[in-house]
Amino acid sequence: MDLLPSAAQLEIVSTASEFIAERMSVEQLRADRAEPAAVRPEVWREGAEMGLLTLGLPEQFGGSGQPFDDEVLLHIELGRRLAPGPFLAGTLAARVGAACGDAELAGEIGSGAATVALAVLRGDGEARSVKGTFDLLDWFGARYALVLSRQGAALVDIAVFGEPTIIESADPGVRLASASVTGAGPLHWLPAEKEWIWGRAVVLASAFLTGLALAAAADSTQHAKTRQQFGKPIGANQAIKHSCVDMVVAAEAAQAQTFFAAIALDSGRDDALWQVLSAFTVAGTAAVDNAAAGIQVFGGMGYTFESNMHLYLKRSHLLRHLFAEPNDVLAELITQDRLQ
Repeated sequence: MDLLPSAAQLEIVSTASEFIAERMSVEQLRADRAEPAAVRPEVWREGAEMGLLTLGLPEQFGGSGQPFDDEVLLHIELGRRLAPGPFLAGTLAARVGAACGDAELAGEIGSGAATVALAVLRGDGEARSVKGTFDLLDWFGARYALVLSRQGAALVDIAVFGEPTIIESADPGVRLASASVTGAGPLHWLPAEKEWIWGRAVVLASAFLTGLALAAAADSTQHAKTRQQFGKPIGANQAIKHSCVDMVVAAEAAQAQTFFAAIALDSGRDDALWQVLSAFTVAGTAAVDNAAAGIQVFGGMGYTFESNMHLYLKRSHLLRHLFAEPNDVLAELITQDRLQ
């Protein structure tokens, strides 16, 4: 069995990587940090026209019909490139529209004509009736919002959130806001029994976290090879060398578990939930720890405006807390493991 990415998969990733590097670069992210939206509308449409939101969408809805592992590989690359914008919400929202038979809505989102905010429920509330307090990611200019829970996914008009309270984001690649809703009917509700969008969301978030972990490890290793002190590369010192090795091992473990979680989810394995939560834990830990260790490898430069390392750390912390708190995930994993 060949478990390596195929030539076609590598070509998809390479094409996406080139586009992100040219049109959504980290340098552009810094330059646009004060703009209302993290990605300019015309650039977002360019990426959508390339199929970055519809890779796994059925062909009858304008997608490429590729398997889930292709989407996972793409989101790993998005993480490696620190891509800004609502890729996760857009990818999943187009899928919800298609699964609910709304080809027009799926096409509108998949083409980039309409953007989708991710609405994360905080505290008590209900996803199906869209009731409670929500954190809104990349809400500015969005036409719709995607609300996720383990029980299902709701697509709603962004207007139901009224005028949200803007929250200053530490990550210049994400725009944050908060809003409370007393109740609003969704445009579409997709129950988990029909398709488990929450599970896909967690795996794709894990993939992005894996990409961040890989990028932090690669940047740190390269810096350790080229940065010289006292006439030799700092990587010659065991403390630096061992740290870089630990980062690479953690990133590879995150990648392996994320791939397996995608397989478990896509094939309907009985342990799919356990594998998905494991991926979220392993990838989240690897991303945060690698970025933190990378800042130490870079020394004072790791905190500076020009360095990417602190950006990896900020995005890692944001994604790690999206769908569940890390301690709660660990507690659930331990409970499930005891019951097996």
